[in-house]
Amino acid sequence: MRVLLLVVGLIAGVSAQCNPSVTTAVGSRAPQQICSGDLIFNEEFDTFDLETWNHEKTATGGGNWEFEIYNNNRSNSYVKDSKLFIKPTLTADVYGEGFLSSGVINLNGGAPADECTNPQDWGCERTGSAANLLNPIESARIRTVYSFSFTYGKVEVRAKLPAGDWLWPAIWLLPRYNMYGSWPGSGEIDLMEGRGNKNLVVNGQNIGTELSSSTLHFGPFWPLNGYEHAHFEKNTPPGQGFDLDFHRFQFEWTPEHFQFSIDDEVIGTVVPPGGGFWELGQFNSQVGAIDNPWRYGNKMAPFDQPFYFAINVACGGVNYYFPDNADNPGGKPWSNTSPAASTDFWNGRNQWLPTWQLDVNEGESAAMQVDYIKVWAL
Repeated sequence: MRVLLLVVGLIAGVSAQCNPSVTTAVGSRAPQQICSGDLIFNEEFDTFDLETWNHEKTATGGGNWEFEIYNNNRSNSYVKDSKLFIKPTLTADVYGEGFLSSGVINLNGGAPADECTNPQDWGCERTGSAANLLNPIESARIRTVYSFSFTYGKVEVRAKLPAGDWLWPAIWLLPRYNMYGSWPGSGEIDLMEGRGNKNLVVNGQNIGTELSSSTLHFGPFWPLNGYEHAHFEKNTPPGQGFDLDFHRFQFEWTPEHFQFSIDDEVIGTVVPPGGGFWELGQFNSQVGAIDNPWRYGNKMAPFDQPFYFAINVACGGVNYYFPDNADNPGGKPWSNTSPAASTDFWNGRNQWLPTWQLDVNEGESAAMQVDYIKVWAL
């Protein structure tokens, strides 16, 4: 009888230790049981685990006609000293400069790991010409799309951002299932976006390495996007950019709000009103008789579904992320309205290539370094 009572007591004690959590997770790296406060994802990059991280393989340019090719190559994505490095390199260093104007990019591979991941805008195959060069930069974008997606939780990513003109590092999350339709209907969570220019200035503000931004993207359809109602920025003191040291990029995602922080300093909070993100985005005043795509979700919809991590270093593009009116030493080699922006960018490499310092310390100052990614259940 005493033994039975002891066993019952132990079972009761175990049950009492697991408090229910609103956090859920799916994927091959998702825990089977989630208790409040659990560390449910802990990536410390002791190895480069490709069961956790899937490489995107495409030249589509992120929907912004960016200038990079994403590939699975240890020159562009690797782990060293328990840190992930995502480093841009030059396409011409691999294939020769003549390849840019006459070669063919074909990213269709026969093995499952070699499949092109995005055919949009000739992302799987394209041919270069003298007027429209092939993407002059190679880089990497990795994601946990198959291994880990979660809904609600606390996130902390410790990272050091790259330095180099026109580089665009990002740590972000995308919806696993597109429950509410195509982008931006199902949302996007940008934990950190930056720019690699050390001295890129608009209206007296450094928008380069001294700036990090966090944003929620949401809207009923493209081009309607309510991100301006959920966009936050933080500048470092002058001369102390995010490229010089590691920082902790954080957010708390609950059934009631989002809160973004850097190094424990809150930079912005989003609390959707009673009408949810439809009301927050003021879409009733912008469109006619169109349904609210989130009317069957809760007040956090579209941010009430599983999201996965994506990490990448992009370069350039024509979506005005790099404004034409910004001041930058040496100018900007392309215009956002140019029909041959990638060609203009490459032809202006005397302006930007020295800032990447690819010949110093294996070019790692131009790499984004990620120390760890941690997710706790609420």
